[in-house]
Amino acid sequence: MQTYGNPGVTYGWWAGNSGVTNRSGKFIAAHAAHTGLIAFWAGAFTLFELARFDPSVPMGHQPLIALPHLAALGLGFDETGAFVGGTAVVSIAVVHLVLSMVYGAGGLMHSLLFSGDMQESSVPQARKFKLEWDNPDNQTFILGHHLIFFGVACIWFVEWARIHGIYDPAVGAIRQVEYDLNLSHIWDHQFDFLTIDSLEDVMGGHAFLAFLEITGGAFHIATKQVGEYTKFKGSGLLSAEAILSWSLAGIGWMAVVAAFWCAQNTTVYPVEWFGEPLALKFGISPYWIDTVDLPNGAHTSRAWLSNVHYYFGFFFIQGHLWHALRAMGFDFKRVTNALSNLDTASVSLK
Repeated sequence: MQTYGNPGVTYGWWAGNSGVTNRSGKFIAAHAAHTGLIAFWAGAFTLFELARFDPSVPMGHQPLIALPHLAALGLGFDETGAFVGGTAVVSIAVVHLVLSMVYGAGGLMHSLLFSGDMQESSVPQARKFKLEWDNPDNQTFILGHHLIFFGVACIWFVEWARIHGIYDPAVGAIRQVEYDLNLSHIWDHQFDFLTIDSLEDVMGGHAFLAFLEITGGAFHIATKQVGEYTKFKGSGLLSAEAILSWSLAGIGWMAVVAAFWCAQNTTVYPVEWFGEPLALKFGISPYWIDTVDLPNGAHTSRAWLSNVHYYFGFFFIQGHLWHALRAMGFDFKRVTNALSNLDTASVSLK
């Protein structure tokens, strides 16, 4: 947290970031607890949507979020190919609820029982995950593990599509998808990803991403700093606030991309589960509207997802700018002081 030159500054209980600054143990506790909240939402909301799901109305014309994603993954169908939810969906929801308790317990344990700073831990392996902003070897070691986990998640998705199968709107059924690792296609789709109409290309992109992330992760774990640790490489720039700003930038950009993708693409977001493609409008800010009229002013799943993702992404990016400027040393109190001086000057003139 930016202290504006006052090393003894204290924050209220509500300033959650201050409790984890430069304290890797508390940082891990916050990560685990946050994961628990996400898992709880996923499990609880899946059961909530399943309870109000109406099979007589197209899924894409109902205000649903979790069920359309499960349907796109090929889950919740009966032997006739109709989506009914059933034990598979309930099981997934319950597993997420159980995991939320596990993650929550992990967050409490790291917060209350384990060392607040990993470098004080009695476990040698745990001390490797301490936070030392001026130690590039420490930072690259932690980054490498993150990349490997992301790569494993991509492999899981690719293998799920290959072995179990996912829903293909082109054939209107669940089918097994073999990834097409065509590098020229992958490169071309960097610029026209909204028009991707092949699940093989989607899986090929994830397979390539898995290779890239795992290779990069192994590289970051195995290598050490080469040459002088300069500002170009992060010296004097890395801090808890800087990491937070970059995280917000990454998730904000992904949310904006997901919004455009969801609004237009019907291969990854099938019409059957998310509703018809949307029309982009401009007012005070961009927004998407349905291209089909639904009764009682209802909206498609696609409209909910696209607009929520876009505005979340927009505000995440604003948060990135705020925290990035603070990490660079900008004192926002100068702004309020300047405004106060303008008010004082205005009163004096009167």
